[in-house]
This record gives sequence, C-alpha cells and structure tokens, in this order.
Amino acid sequence: MKYNFDEIIDRTGTSCVKWDIREMFFKKQDVLPMWVADMDFKTPDFIVDAVKQRAEHPVYGYTIRPESYYTSLINWIDKKHRWKIDKDWVIFSPGIVPAVNMAVMAYTKPGDKIIVQPPVYFPFFGAVKDNGRQLVNNQLKLNNGRFDMDFEDLEKQIDNRTRMIIISNPHNPGGSAWTKEELTRLGEICIKHNLILISDEIHSDLAIPPNKHTVAANLSKEIAGVTVTMMAPSKTFNLAGMASSSVIISNEKLRNDFQIMLDRVHVGMGNLFGMVASEAAYTHGEEWLNQMLIYVKGNIDFMEEYISKNIPKVKMIRPEATYMVWLDFRELAMDNDTLKQFIIEKARLGLNDGPVFGPGGEGFQRINLACPRAYVEEAMNRLENAIKTL
Repeated sequence: MKYNFDEIIDRTGTSCVKWDIREMFFKKQDVLPMWVADMDFKTPDFIVDAVKQRAEHPVYGYTIRPESYYTSLINWIDKKHRWKIDKDWVIFSPGIVPAVNMAVMAYTKPGDKIIVQPPVYFPFFGAVKDNGRQLVNNQLKLNNGRFDMDFEDLEKQIDNRTRMIIISNPHNPGGSAWTKEELTRLGEICIKHNLILISDEIHSDLAIPPNKHTVAANLSKEIAGVTVTMMAPSKTFNLAGMASSSVIISNEKLRNDFQIMLDRVHVGMGNLFGMVASEAAYTHGEEWLNQMLIYVKGNIDFMEEYISKNIPKVKMIRPEATYMVWLDFRELAMDNDTLKQFIIEKARLGLNDGPVFGPGGEGFQRINLACPRAYVEEAMNRLENAIKTL
C-alpha cells in the first residue's frame, strides 16, 4: 500500500497542542507551528482500525496487557534493532518523561548528582532539578555539523556523589545516531564509576536511512547491567496522545526498584486504547514506517538544498536520526531574545527556541519536519523573506 504523506490534515479545533495553543505560546495566531515533536501525518489506518474495533465493545473498564501486546513489542525490537529481550524485562510507563522522573526517584537521593548532555531534550533538566537532585552538564561538541560526546569532560564531571547519566539516544535535538563505539565508551565509563545509564530511545525507530540505531543495552551484558532503556511507539507512529511506553531493564535489582516506584505513584495500569494502538503499530507498522522515513528524508533533503541556495547564513545540522532538525542562526549575529522574536514576528514560524535545550542551544532553533512537504516549503519561503528584510 502506498501512503500519502502529502495530505494536509486540519488539526485545529482538536485540542491539539501544536496548533491550538499557538497564540498562547507564541503570542501570535498566524505562525506556522513546527515545534511540538508529533507528526502532522495521519496516524496509520491499521492503528485507527484497531482502536475503532476495540471501541465498539461498550465497556472500557480496567484492562490487563495481553500476551499479544508483549509479543508485538518483543518481535519489533528484535527485528528492527536485533535486540532480544524477555517479557519479564518490560515495565509499562505512561510516557518517557514520567519514566525518567521515576528513574531519578528510584535510583538516586536528593542531593545526588545526575549528568545530562546539553543541548538536549529539556524535560531532562526538570527531572533532575524538580526532584531535588544536582544537575551536571556534560556539553556535547559540535564538530563538522555533528554533535559528539565529550568523554574527557564527562570523566572530569564525575565524583563520589554522581549517580546517573541521562542520554537521548538518538540525540534530540542534534540528530546524532550514537554509534556502537560511542555508546560502548560511554557504557564503560558508567561501569567504571558505578553510574546508572538512563537511555531515552524514544526516537530509536527514526534513524534516517542509511543510518542505523544502536541500542545501548545490547552492546554487552555488563553495559546492560547498568542501563535502563526507554522506548515507545509515540514518535514513530504519531501516538503521543495514547500515553503508552515501555521501560526495559535486564538487571533484576534495577527492575525491581523501578517497579516499586511505579507502584508507589499508581500509574502502571495504562490506557486501554494505548495498549491496542501500540500492539497494532508494532504488529503491522513496518511498511508504513519505511515509507514515512523516506518521505521525511525527502523533507530534510529539500530543506538542506533550499537553505544552501537561498539562505546561506543559516546552517542546517543534518540529522542522522529523528525528524527534528537543528538550525544554526548564529551568522545572523542576533542575541537569543532578538532571534526568538525574529523567528516569531518576522518569519511567522513557531519553532523551539534553542536556549531551552540548555548550554549550546544559543543561536539555534529546532524545527519539526514530520509534516507534508507543503509546510516545509512554506516555512522556508517565510524564513527567506524574513531574512531578506535584514
């Protein structure tokens, strides 16, 4: 089946974060919203059909996750990432951000130090600071258009109060698909210093061909023993509103400690329709995903060529994974507030402001390309016309 990713879907009036709170967030209604990390593509029909079929049964009561739910997840991870997991390793979470927070509470104490690698997905900062832990930044290095880990700085940051490192794998917003070599070195540092590695792999299915995703916990039994892996179908199949994620932990003690925290906050039951949607996605989603990634790669190619030809002062960090693209506006020589207002007021674009991703985000903006090509074309036209006024 050939899927149509050019189709424009009107999401306004559906209580959609990306479209319906533009004015509240950007103080303007006419911005083209390309910020929130969900898709403007239709959720695949095989998922919609599965949800409709379950909705026809008139009772939506307490529901267990059936064996087929776990089988679909295990088979998907094995086929896509060559990682063989056991059902017993899988713990439900209503989302990755709640899971990160629960991991912080389960494995560390107030005052402990936790490392993150900015510029990075900003809820990591809150998971550390809001729970009374100390945030330590191991800033990534931008080398030749790619973010790399700074391992020398990482080891300098570790002391006897450091308990954990949280990474985005693949990286958001930079788009680095961390390699086997990078993750192995990171894992060895964690083992050496007795750190727990929290690996947010929500974008694991979104490596842009020919790039590949590497599961950190699949590198060795020793690295798996210190790693908590977090995955979900939400970014892959546009299911963020279904609140259904998996935390995969082979280390029995770490798994039990996480389960205790999950039970303590009473969020382990899950969403009935999230279960159904997840199972359908992992059972039937391979061809849809392949076509979607080809389409998104086309969006990336289009934007890269357009910027190079028409807006050379803007630089695009080409992602190896994810549909989020990191744009470098530093040649415009604007301070952060001026750039932010320029993007909103002059370019009329709703993007993610770089500084919210922490140190290294200054002068950057994040744009979401999981959308019809027409949106990308309009965004580039708006940006070009705005820059021409400078």
